[in-house]
Amino acid sequence: MRTLAPDCIKLGFGMMRLPKREDGTIDVGTTAQMVDEFLAAGGRYVDTAFVYEGSEDAVRQALVERHPRDSYYLATKLNAGEWAAKDEAAAKAEFEQSLERTGAGYFDFYLLHALSSDSVGLYDKYGIWEYVRDLKARGLVRHMGFSFHDGPELLDRLLTEHPEVEFVQLQLNYADWEDPVVQSRANYEVAVAHDVPVVVMEPVKGGTLAVLPPTVAKIFRSADATASPAQWAIRFVASLPNVMMVLSGMSTPEQMADNLSFMRDFKPLSKEEAATVDEVRRAFDAIDRIACTSCHYCTGGCPVHMHIPDIFRTVNEYKLFGNLERSRKDYVRRAGDTLASECIQCGQCEQACPQHLPIVSLLKEAAATLE
Repeated sequence: MRTLAPDCIKLGFGMMRLPKREDGTIDVGTTAQMVDEFLAAGGRYVDTAFVYEGSEDAVRQALVERHPRDSYYLATKLNAGEWAAKDEAAAKAEFEQSLERTGAGYFDFYLLHALSSDSVGLYDKYGIWEYVRDLKARGLVRHMGFSFHDGPELLDRLLTEHPEVEFVQLQLNYADWEDPVVQSRANYEVAVAHDVPVVVMEPVKGGTLAVLPPTVAKIFRSADATASPAQWAIRFVASLPNVMMVLSGMSTPEQMADNLSFMRDFKPLSKEEAATVDEVRRAFDAIDRIACTSCHYCTGGCPVHMHIPDIFRTVNEYKLFGNLERSRKDYVRRAGDTLASECIQCGQCEQACPQHLPIVSLLKEAAATLE
């Protein structure tokens, strides 16, 4: 396997779901503590994005201002989607804003963000491929890649048309491995065919694979009573030969400690362990769920400020655990001032969703179940 980060552990610190204070702002002190622990354990790859609210600034405070620049790799992303940039100038301005927010001086890994059939035309129209190539020629970007939310045909076309791409970030996890929408396995195989290293996002599927229903969790416990569900999920993707880095969006020091406990001295899954994951996948697939990863791309432009991922999280908890009374209480608390029934069906959320979910109709179902 080719790797662009050979001198560190295979775990990357995803700065998307950082610890929060009661007022909803990022807890930079706790984040700094987690950064220190991560670097001390041999981690170096830190991932953020222009559209992760408050994240790049937190990276500056918790990482850049406290550690030597050559002690870590920093990745961030330019999003040219309609919900993130109004025009070409705004899209290209994201790079300078990211530099200012992070204070990093340059980016080791720079990605075109969330490419899909709905957005790739804008990256072409705005000349973003050429723009990032120029940034690399000027030494402001060390490695160029893109994150991807679509099918293998488009991925193959993009990697064929853009041989300058040095890595690709894919949504890989055992639950999505054979999913007909996400197509994790098929996308991974395209990257392998092009000999392009893979950075994994959503290995625990937005936390969904960290807390499993009892019947599913029992399978993992029978195989290893000491391993957490997140450990199984991360080891599954880290065991794939063409994966150079696995991002984990860690929100607490406890999650950091758990991930480091098995990734500091990583061992690929054995044949028996891989068979256990296959059994869990089959059991998990038998349960109907909303395939939301809590990325919050849908919420930024919502005109009624609906907490869509929190609503879907509650629906999934009801589907998994069957406690309607508790789910309705959680729903009222998580939805806040805007219930699912107050959706005005503008469709903005569906345009932004990298999972291509029919959000409007799913909100109707949520209202019918939980209100």
